[in-house]
Parts: sequence; structure tokens; C-alpha cells
Amino acid sequence: MSPERPTARGQGSAAGDSRPPRPRVPRGAVTAGDGLLLVDKPAGITSHDVVGAVRRLAATRKVGHAGTLDPMATGLLVVGIGRATRLLTHLVGADKAYRATIRLGQETSTEDAEGRITASSGCTARQVDAPRITRALACLTGTVMQVPSAVSAIKVDGVRSYARVRDGEQVELEARQVVISALDLIGEPRAASAQDGTPVVDIDVEVACSSGTYVRAIARDLGRGLGCGAHLIALRRSAVGPLEVGWAATLEALSAQVQDDAAASQPRGLAVMPMAQAARLCFESVELSQAQAQALRHGQFLDEQILDSRRSPVRPIASATSGGVVAGFAPSGSVVALLVRKGHKARPVLVLDPA
Repeated sequence: MSPERPTARGQGSAAGDSRPPRPRVPRGAVTAGDGLLLVDKPAGITSHDVVGAVRRLAATRKVGHAGTLDPMATGLLVVGIGRATRLLTHLVGADKAYRATIRLGQETSTEDAEGRITASSGCTARQVDAPRITRALACLTGTVMQVPSAVSAIKVDGVRSYARVRDGEQVELEARQVVISALDLIGEPRAASAQDGTPVVDIDVEVACSSGTYVRAIARDLGRGLGCGAHLIALRRSAVGPLEVGWAATLEALSAQVQDDAAASQPRGLAVMPMAQAARLCFESVELSQAQAQALRHGQFLDEQILDSRRSPVRPIASATSGGVVAGFAPSGSVVALLVRKGHKARPVLVLDPA
């Protein structure tokens, strides 16, 4: 999904702020350990709001996330805590999966339900039946050149595109290459009526795509391909690389966990996915000797042959053969560093367990 753009909260009271207030959560009794936290983000709050909530829950300021969700969107937000924030750079580029609902028959200024209606041709389920929609989706699948939404956070001459649009400018961004590996219609098209009475058709789709893909732009392009216009009305992120929303917890569940922990005789802090577990899930891995682990802790290079013994998880972020990183593990099981092949050496790009 695209980076966040300003919504009513950021545009002043004149715009009207109907979104829920920032989440109120308890503060952890002790600082959480280093690791990833998978959060099931609710609609109506920003990803930054979630980070702010996790800072309280984890009792630390060192929190970040690996890829923004718009306020309207729900689903998986990967949050890093403590030293695990350094892993986030290598997770941002992971493939994503979504379930989206697209409304056919109307276009909006933001290509989603938060914008004003700019075209309202309407359509019926007979005009845009399942076979026709499936063919149109197939045309948007594969390696494609996608024009990002004008209300994205992409900078144009140093100014965010959404800010230029808000100031009344007409913005046209350059197309970018993305990979949409799956774009499937789920269920049957549903006839509906828009708020202004226009007959429309709502469809559900599942999307698997590369990082940087704009799902709102997929909805826009689908509407143009069908000749009826379209916009996104719901979006849920179901996966980031190998990490799935089914493993995520809501802010309410995390709050309850922190409260229970605080009441314990020996609080342990917010439970997180340890860095070693996260690294094994997300990256190819190699087992190091004690000497090799110690060398990496001091930032030294290893012979490239160590990478030939790498093991793959089910869905690695990237392969060492394509320039991706490999996680190196000490005999104790801790993750020492992320490695890349450089010439005839394995170079540490991130030392997670320094000497």
C-alpha cells in the first residue's frame, strides 16, 4: 500500500475530523526485549499512531515500522523494537499481499473512499460480469509500469506529491516498474448503490505484489480498463514477505497482555518475536563457527564459501544469488549479522550482535 498522506486530522478542523482519536494504551512495566511485533492495525488511525502506541506498550522510544498502511487500511504492520529496528531496512522491500474491495462505476480524487467523487458513470453487474473483470485483472498482472497515485508521498522537486495536490496543483508522476504476481477476483461481483444513488458494482480481489505497488492505482487502472471508473473502498494487508496477519495481535490484545504482565510479580515486558526467530523466517541462513561469529562481531569479512551452505526459509525476502542478504547464526543460536556476497567475500552489512 502507498505511504500515508494527510487526512482530515492533518488538514485542520475545517475539514472535519471524523477519525477515532489516537489509541490509548498502557505503558509497559519494563522495557521490551529486542524483536519484531506483528500488529493488526485497525482502520482510522495512522501507522505512526501505531508506532506511538507500541512505544508506550514496549516502554521504549526505539520503535519503527517496515512499510506504511494508509489510515483507511487494516492488517499487518511489522514493527521493530530496540535493536530489531535495524532489521526493518531489509524488510521494507519484501513482497506484500492484500485483500481489497474495489467499487466499479465511480472515480475519486484520491483513488480511494477518502476522496471526493470526480466521475460517476455507474455500472451494473451485467455490464461488468465476472469473466470480463477477470480478463481485465489479467491485463494488470505481471511486470507492469504503474503510475503511482498523485496523492502518494513521492517527492516532486523536494515536495510531497500529496502536498502539491492539496495546494491545487495538477500532478502527474512517472510510471514505475512493479511486479503484480497475483491479482484474483474473489467471489462474485455485487450490485450496490453509492451514497449519491449511483448504481455501482463492488468486487473483492486478492493481490500479491512487489514493494512499492499502489493498490489504489490498481483499482484506478482496473476502472479505466473496464471503461467505468473505479476506486478502492477497503484494503487489508495479509502478509509482508513470510510474515502473516494471522500471527498479528490487535492493540487491544497487546494492551491486555501488558496489563497482565505489569500485575505479575516479575514483569517481563511486552512479548515480541526474538530477532533470531525473525531472521530465520525472513532470510536465508548460514551456521557459523565460534571463530566466524567472532570475526563478524568485529566487522571482518568471511570467505564467500560460507554462503554456499545457506539454507532457505519457506519464503525468503531475497536470495544471496540475487544480491539479497543471508543471516549468520552463532553456535548458540543467536543471529550475529546479515551478510551479502561482495567479490569473493561474505561482507557483513548489519552486525546485530557486536563484540
